[in-house]
Amino acid sequence: MFDVREKPKMVERALLVRVVFSSEELEKAPYLLLELEELVTTLGVGVVDSIAVKVRKPQAKFLVGTGKAEEVIELAKAQECDIIIFDQSISPAQQRNWEKDSDISVIDRQEIILDIFSRRARTREARLQVELARMEYNLPRLQRAWTHLSRQRGGGAIQRGDGESQLELDQRMVRKRISALKLELDKVVVHREVQRKRRMKLPIPTCSIVGYTNAGKSSLLNHLTESEVLVEDKLFATLDPTSRRLEMPSGKLLIVTDTVGFVRNLPHKLINAFKATLEEAILANFLIHVLDVSSPEVEEHYNTTLEVLKELGADEIHRITVFNKIDLCEDRAYLGELKAQYKDALFVSSLTGEGNEGLLKTIDALLVNELIDVELLIPHDQYQYVSRLHDGGIISTQKHTDEGLILIGKFSPVISDIVKKFRI
Repeated sequence: MFDVREKPKMVERALLVRVVFSSEELEKAPYLLLELEELVTTLGVGVVDSIAVKVRKPQAKFLVGTGKAEEVIELAKAQECDIIIFDQSISPAQQRNWEKDSDISVIDRQEIILDIFSRRARTREARLQVELARMEYNLPRLQRAWTHLSRQRGGGAIQRGDGESQLELDQRMVRKRISALKLELDKVVVHREVQRKRRMKLPIPTCSIVGYTNAGKSSLLNHLTESEVLVEDKLFATLDPTSRRLEMPSGKLLIVTDTVGFVRNLPHKLINAFKATLEEAILANFLIHVLDVSSPEVEEHYNTTLEVLKELGADEIHRITVFNKIDLCEDRAYLGELKAQYKDALFVSSLTGEGNEGLLKTIDALLVNELIDVELLIPHDQYQYVSRLHDGGIISTQKHTDEGLILIGKFSPVISDIVKKFRI
């Protein structure tokens, strides 16, 4: 199977392909192909050309019709491309069909993202999760590696060609590795749960910086906390969460965490793979949602981030919306339109520091509310919730009464449903 990491010298010239099924999709195609180009160049692959192919409906063999497929293959060969990269997922069968007819390596956006994640993951859990996602992606595609070997099917079920025997052996090895990874991850998750409970006991509120990849989240973290977290003009420069301590103008302390950037059509397996990273957002007292105001797709990025947060169950956590990179936006009329549309949003530049003072004041005011103790009354027949309240909160007072147990303390947003149920 093609692997960018194993054959970097072979992958020098790429043709990018986006298949569209409507005029509306065709209008958006240039921005989507530009984002794919950014993903591909992150791996050091040169993009020779990109093309949007419009079809009425998906076709089983190539996703596009045979005639369109021939046109794409001719263009790739004319440009002397080493690889064709699709912006959407293609099935293992479609992948084999393209490679058979073109004699060129063919992969999709999902494999590109997997490879970027493989290179950027740093923590043990992130590496395990990425390997698991890659194994699950590779399993139905193993046949690609053995199409050059014979597969004799005559003479009964036990008579098989060398290719089929080797294929079955490889599939067995991959399934075994997937099982081993899942067992190892279970142990890592248990350890992480213990660490999380310890963090939640600390009397310091937390916030997570979330947003579309390359929106300037790490730069904002550096500017606010005067730290030196890695900042690169690349997609997915940050995969593992990075936390820094921030002292507010009022003297209050806050733990700020930079999380992995979101992206459109992120493979679902990778959302699961990085749930450990993204859970930092779920556990935060509030979120700072950073957007790149200089991007023509800023509103699409806003919606994508909200969709991912909803999938994680973090969409109801209080958010501070921050439009970053105002130093790159020369159209002040456009800025005015955004300010009118997003009335509560803040506009800053993590490069020049413009607007950061207002952001700090907003955070400080929010912390005052977050630090207020909440009083709960747990009826005697509802004591099954007490342990969860202890795990997810900092209890300052506990008192037994005739009506039930009174708890006073500060509680994580992750158990907000229980807090609402018993709040006095």
